[in-house]
Amino acid sequence: MKKFVDESFKIGLDIVNKIHDTQSEQIAAAGKMIGDAHHNGNTFYATGSGHSHSVAEEFYGRAGGLAFVVPIMTTELTLNEHPTKSTYIENLSGYAHILVDLYKISEGDVVLIASNSGRNAYPVELAVEAKELGAKVIAITNTKHSLSASPRNKHEKRLMEVADIVIDNCGEIGDSATYFEGLTVPMYPTSSIANAFICGAISVVCAQQLHAYGDEVEVFISANVDGGFEKNSAFMEKYGRMYK
Repeated sequence: MKKFVDESFKIGLDIVNKIHDTQSEQIAAAGKMIGDAHHNGNTFYATGSGHSHSVAEEFYGRAGGLAFVVPIMTTELTLNEHPTKSTYIENLSGYAHILVDLYKISEGDVVLIASNSGRNAYPVELAVEAKELGAKVIAITNTKHSLSASPRNKHEKRLMEVADIVIDNCGEIGDSATYFEGLTVPMYPTSSIANAFICGAISVVCAQQLHAYGDEVEVFISANVDGGFEKNSAFMEKYGRMYK
């Protein structure tokens, strides 16, 4: 059975290395864009739906993560209540408009949207409306999957066709990476692994950009080290969780 462990780890490591080899410039550009926006007093939002909502969690409230991130992570976009509810919401035209209004996305802001397929209403409508308001959009998506599927939204666009910066998570169609012995369906989805590495790298680049400006780099620390809870609480008070 160890060979299946080895195969699984190889898949994950190969994806990470491919992202490093092919997406480093886009990741660096994304980090710089976010750093520029924060330096200029604008807001950085991160969002996704279904399992892609975990990108917002990777950026938000994590030890070693930037303190000023605003997650768009409503319950409907997660798997908390029902595993397919977020799928319905993601395909509900008009839901993105509600969140654009509630979160006050505006000119100069940066909105990072994760969507593996990049075809559905929520990510595409959010990207379109954000750009119409003068915000910049960063997409983390699976370009192979996206190009294999037709758009499923009123704009008839894919997220990768709307965003200012597109970062490919280098996954396979359907996300699951390969067929294992004796199985008739593919397993080992790679987007979560890919997204975690991408988000971490973007955050580090952003921090370096802020440092280059001479700005204070505000980073959460573990609440389980002395003083961590108090420091993080001060950041939460400063930036809030949801609204400007």
